[in-house]
Amino acid sequence: MRPVPTAAVQPDRVLRSGTSKPMPRDNKTLGAYFTPEAVAHALVRWVVRDPADSLLDPSSGDGRFVARHPNSVGVERDPASVAESAQRAPGATIIEDDFFTWAATDRRRFDCAAGNPPFIRYQRFAGATRRAALDYCRRLGVVFSGLSSSWAPFIVAAASKLRPGGRMAFVVPAEIGHAPYAGPLMDYLVANFGCVRLVAIQDKIFPRLSEDCWLLLADRAGSRAGAIRLSRVERFDPRAMPPPVSEDISVEAWRVRWRRRLRPFLLPPRVRRLYERMATEPDAVRLGQIAQVGIGYVSGANGFFHLRPSDVRRFAIPDEFLVPSIRNSRYLTGAVIDDADVERWVAKDEPVLLLRIPPRAQVPGAVRAYLDTAEGQRAKASYKCRNRTPWYTVPDVRRPAFVLTYMSGKSPALAVNRGRCACTNTLLAVDLRSGLFEDGGISEQGLSAAWNSPAGRLSCELEGHPLGGGMLKLEPGEARHVLLVPDAAVTDRDRALLEEGIEVMQQWRHLA
Repeated sequence: MRPVPTAAVQPDRVLRSGTSKPMPRDNKTLGAYFTPEAVAHALVRWVVRDPADSLLDPSSGDGRFVARHPNSVGVERDPASVAESAQRAPGATIIEDDFFTWAATDRRRFDCAAGNPPFIRYQRFAGATRRAALDYCRRLGVVFSGLSSSWAPFIVAAASKLRPGGRMAFVVPAEIGHAPYAGPLMDYLVANFGCVRLVAIQDKIFPRLSEDCWLLLADRAGSRAGAIRLSRVERFDPRAMPPPVSEDISVEAWRVRWRRRLRPFLLPPRVRRLYERMATEPDAVRLGQIAQVGIGYVSGANGFFHLRPSDVRRFAIPDEFLVPSIRNSRYLTGAVIDDADVERWVAKDEPVLLLRIPPRAQVPGAVRAYLDTAEGQRAKASYKCRNRTPWYTVPDVRRPAFVLTYMSGKSPALAVNRGRCACTNTLLAVDLRSGLFEDGGISEQGLSAAWNSPAGRLSCELEGHPLGGGMLKLEPGEARHVLLVPDAAVTDRDRALLEEGIEVMQQWRHLA
């Protein structure tokens, strides 16, 4: 963004409530990545239907939305951005305040709203602003989880400021298609607007960011929608705004069949129908039906707790306090992890031996000497270690039957853990439910084959979500929902359609 000089700010158009506090001038902290001019122009052009319409931007940033319509009000808490807004949009009213604090007391209503709300993940979306945002939404009947990012409450609060019949247009993260916290937002929108529309854009609106963005258009405030209108486009075209509707998704199908996820609707309908049919096959199962899935252990100080064989020899650590461990997906080089793999890591002096001290164990002198090293004292002072008793006992260490990659490139890898290794929280630990091997219902080979089949790989794409840089992430709950279909139930034509679906979904997550 080219800096805008602030010397000519008109003070009568900047209102300061006295409740805002200066914020760090840092895009990541603010969640401020300013919208391309063509996008801002197209959204304002769609949302403003009459010159007399009043427009609200709940996070006006540098003013590129409010600058396009003179009868605008922008709310912004960053003083430098307020100055830029006032310079860029001399006809608008810019209010320097926290939006949720302002929204709770200002009684004005607007004909329309548009903007690009800040995308601040839950780890940074904290303190008084977070409390004000969640409390405001709760009063509207929208309850967001503790993992909600900032943009979703902004959308709800902006919608609440519209007059009946009003409309809004926002840039939103593509997380609206899969994040659990997007569910309450979409429920609110379909209950309060007669038309809710999403424009899914494959190319990046913000080329320098890993985050994909879509466009949210909502019309006829005060009504109720029976469907979510989805447009799938390869790239944003300001001349075709909004683009044609690709599919009308019934609210019931979105809620029930697809568990409040819109990502599956990026698939061609014929592939999605095949996937739905396969889910009804008598022998088809979800991974969570046959296995327990969870993250691996958190040591709190990986460099200290994972020893090289040379460290073990130097400190004379007894074998009973050591467990071979898979530290990350780099160690998953095949469908099986066995003793030969562990021996190879040891021969290469890799740091793959986890120091595991049971909480009530008698700690021998050699281990105590290692705990008392300078590195041990630094580990003891780390957040995780100082908040557990005893500090040196790594909790939740188990040796699962399978290890699954948490974040993957081409496709999540599931490996049989014959080497009896533990795994860190960069991987998922998978254990078959009791008796499933013994009763003949499943085998290691059968599970591996179903996982690596086209149906299994497509299911990973649909149930997981993109992380940026082409990566696919499978949260434990998402992995539990991966569909496993016996190979005998899949025809050659089915395989071709499934492979087509995999390619489509990988294109949407920018896998090179």
